[in-house]
Amino acid sequence: MACSGSTRRRRREAPHDGADMPAVVPVCEVAAGGSQKVVIKLPPGTSFYGTGEASGPLERTGKRVFTWNTDAWGFGPGTTSLYQSHPWVLAVLPDGKALGVLADTTRRCEIDLRQESTIKFSALSAYPVITFGPFNTPADVMTSLSHAIGTVSMPPKWSLGYHQCRWSYDSSEKVLKVVRTFREKDIPCDVVWMDIDYMDGFRCFTFDSIRFPDPISMVDDLHSIGCKAIWMLDPGIKKEEGYFVYDSGSKSDVWIQKADGSPFVGEVWPGDCVFPDYTSEKTRAWWASLVKDFISIGVDGIWNDMNEPAVFKTTTKTMPESNIHRGDADIGGVQNHSYYHNVYGMLMARSTYKGMEMGNAAKRPFVLTRAGFIGSQRYAATWTGDNLSNWEHLHMSLPMVLQLGLSGQPLSGPDIGGFAGNATPKLFGRWMGVGALFPFSRGHTETGSIDHEPWSFGKECEEVCRLALLRRYRLLPHIYTLFYHSHTKGIPVATPVFFADTQDPELRKVETSFLLGPLLVCASTLPNKGAHEYAHKLPKGIWLSFDFADSHPDLPVLYLQGGAILPVGLPIKHVSEASLEDDLSLIIALNENGKAEGVLFEDAGDGYAFTQGDYLLTYYIAELHSSVVTVKILKSEGSWKRPKRNLKINILLGGGAMISTDGVDGEVIHLTMPSESVVSSLVATSEFEHKKRMEMIQPIPDIEEPSGQEGAELSKIPVDLKSGDWFLKIVPWIGGRIISMAHIPSDSQWLHSRIEINGYEEYSGAEYRSAGCTEEYKVIRRHLEQSGEEESICMEGDIGGGLVLQRQISILKDNPKIVQIDSSIQARSVGAGSGGFSRLVCLRVHPTFTLLHPTEVVVAFTAINGSKQEISPEAGEITFEGDLKPNGEWMLVDKCVGLSLVNRFNPREVSKCFVHWGTGDVNMELWSEERPVSNETPLRICHQYEVQQTT
Repeated sequence: MACSGSTRRRRREAPHDGADMPAVVPVCEVAAGGSQKVVIKLPPGTSFYGTGEASGPLERTGKRVFTWNTDAWGFGPGTTSLYQSHPWVLAVLPDGKALGVLADTTRRCEIDLRQESTIKFSALSAYPVITFGPFNTPADVMTSLSHAIGTVSMPPKWSLGYHQCRWSYDSSEKVLKVVRTFREKDIPCDVVWMDIDYMDGFRCFTFDSIRFPDPISMVDDLHSIGCKAIWMLDPGIKKEEGYFVYDSGSKSDVWIQKADGSPFVGEVWPGDCVFPDYTSEKTRAWWASLVKDFISIGVDGIWNDMNEPAVFKTTTKTMPESNIHRGDADIGGVQNHSYYHNVYGMLMARSTYKGMEMGNAAKRPFVLTRAGFIGSQRYAATWTGDNLSNWEHLHMSLPMVLQLGLSGQPLSGPDIGGFAGNATPKLFGRWMGVGALFPFSRGHTETGSIDHEPWSFGKECEEVCRLALLRRYRLLPHIYTLFYHSHTKGIPVATPVFFADTQDPELRKVETSFLLGPLLVCASTLPNKGAHEYAHKLPKGIWLSFDFADSHPDLPVLYLQGGAILPVGLPIKHVSEASLEDDLSLIIALNENGKAEGVLFEDAGDGYAFTQGDYLLTYYIAELHSSVVTVKILKSEGSWKRPKRNLKINILLGGGAMISTDGVDGEVIHLTMPSESVVSSLVATSEFEHKKRMEMIQPIPDIEEPSGQEGAELSKIPVDLKSGDWFLKIVPWIGGRIISMAHIPSDSQWLHSRIEINGYEEYSGAEYRSAGCTEEYKVIRRHLEQSGEEESICMEGDIGGGLVLQRQISILKDNPKIVQIDSSIQARSVGAGSGGFSRLVCLRVHPTFTLLHPTEVVVAFTAINGSKQEISPEAGEITFEGDLKPNGEWMLVDKCVGLSLVNRFNPREVSKCFVHWGTGDVNMELWSEERPVSNETPLRICHQYEVQQTT
């Protein structure tokens, strides 16, 4: 149903309906051309989450996202389109109740949350808007959403172990050596991954006959030591007659077509490629049959990469939107690529999942996909894409995993240690500490980087990685249970801390902690401060710290919520090493009423017998009466008989102290609590011993940062640029920004700002304050008028992803009336993973000019088409593109003083001009085109400012 003042609403499914809340009524605007904008205003103090795979902060107010699946190698916190699309917003209201809004469109959609407490969706065609709630809790909203988009498929238990990957382990010998090293060093690991180089010339469904001559034998060797194997499959199929995949696909007519009906050919890793049209059932069945045959060698899982779909040597990094998909009638029928682009990766994952089902119906498929759409969790796990080996991306990995969970995808994680670049020992160890507790835990790095295995960074880092992964494996009974709840109820596995108290506004922006059910994980993403030194904000109520005698300055701190029972297992090295008869431990944190409860789900760990009742779901309860804690089973479900095993009871007292006893699972166990004075003594002793232990442990040492370029010492010194008519003040260490532009002859100051915001800024993307405006710039050249040169400064800032933003500011020697700013985005170390091209970038010049007489100013220019334009502050925001943009010059006219600030530029370098009138200021922006850059194709805008008299 297209929006026309009403929406679909889903309220009946959740058990705690916020029925006292007023109805959410979107305001819908449909333009003559069919584009649609939906605006939903919510109470002041509302917090926003979701928006799927999105970089940047956890709480999304002030952000904007465009749903357009994009190969975003080297993305940053301001990147607006990543690999997946989730046109979904979770809103937590001031009172803690929550609701969700889904724009039901597969097309490119803008999610605009820049206005406080306001959701705006915009797309070029009409679409339904579905609201979920309001409900009493965000968890209820997620359950309701799952009824519309489905829940995560129950993963095989081995997939919840640790995964080791790199691009690439280039031979079967290398693969086996890596896995055997894990076993020799007693570091847990369940899975090893084969990147694209296992193939014969990057041809999918083939093996390199020299490096992987006998994949069946290699897989058998891996299985014999408890390790699974996952292999990559991309959508780009080499266009080569005689290659069986190309030949069979051509015979079956499965390729995406151009508008003229011929197969579209685009370049990816194998060279010229054709692309399966997964929107057609015929194509999905063809692909599934290939997968079915492929897994016969012992393939345990499949990795779908490059499926945005990514295409090399195009400005959009994907195929033309005019391409034709011959989709099934029930999903849209024949449409161009703009309709199906965002679901292409999900449909590929669906086809892959089906092929694995066909190949072995007794096993649960495991598929990992890079591209996806809301609902992809039914078919595949995901990871957060090609991140960077730096502290910023370590920090971002926490909110990114949480956002995906809040958008329906609970099985996700980052490339631990960072994909692009080289991690340092401390960065890798700290990342492993928290990454070992993400729902999906995989280390991965790109070709050309140093080794990124847990033992690659010295003995201190190796020990931290060992401890971190042993923690994960001890917690697997709990994590597997959380996935069962997610599979059956749609609840995320990892949730933000505010889920424990939705009414506490201070919890809503906490990004360095997260919940695994009642287990609170508190990390540190600061290199010079461990989690134990961090002032973590805890939810209200009882939260008791504990560990497994493994506390370390570089590991997260763990807390258990009062009223919870946490099931934990033995410190195994891989999942198949465990047995149902193994000892089980319960860690118990009593609440203020002396009670606690917990649940444990157990089944075969694979297959589908659990859907027929072959499982054991146990509800444990603990109660304190007259100084005696009684632990027993409240109830159980499933047809499995309880295994005969020892049950260890650990009751937390606070400060890491606990008392313990042993019993038998299924029997009633009693434990007498010590007196208050004894408890106080135990807690004090535990705290003292913990502090002493932390002081004695050597944190992971870190390497020194490399020294900067020549002249880098100037980057901490404010720079005055004074010559001719101009006096400028420049701050290299915060975005290289200009904070003052004073015109000496007229004694007029056209620009004046605080050091850390506004002034003259430049961005590398369409998103406000995207990379470029806050980074520390290095001064690489400085010329002084006294030395015979023109007054100038050249600075350079690292904007991530192998890119730099370089800016040269000059007061021209031959015309000192003019300030010239020559800026460019240049590729310095763009990874091979993107074919030598960067992420999509847009050089955006963003000056904020001061209005001394706001009622007497206009922006005036002559457009390329010859029309005269005069824009006053009443216009608000306005964009000029094509032949409506200025013909190389526009000016800010102050009629009161008779002066104009003239801005000249090359129209060929500027794709659009944007005016935004603020309170006492105006932005006059110049935008380049948006495209990837390479070493040979930088983005550039060279422009000038001059003050003239105005008649």
